[in-house]
Amino acid sequence: MKIRKKGYKALLVLTILFTVCAISTVLPSERVNEISMLGYKAHCSFTPVSTILCIGLAGLTCFIRKRFFVSYK
Repeated sequence: MKIRKKGYKALLVLTILFTVCAISTVLPSERVNEISMLGYKAHCSFTPVSTILCIGLAGLTCFIRKRFFVSYK
């Protein structure tokens, strides 16, 4: 049986938030004036860097959540 400690839900919300941010950085947008590093008008002008950073942060919070906030009985 899994026992979730206090703070588990906050880290889950952070993981979901970082994942949504990573997805939103690669979406094309016509309202943007600058072209991204990949050569198209994306939501974020630092598209590959910001996407990798957000995915890394989501993975890190997921690792911390599983490693330190879940115990098995």
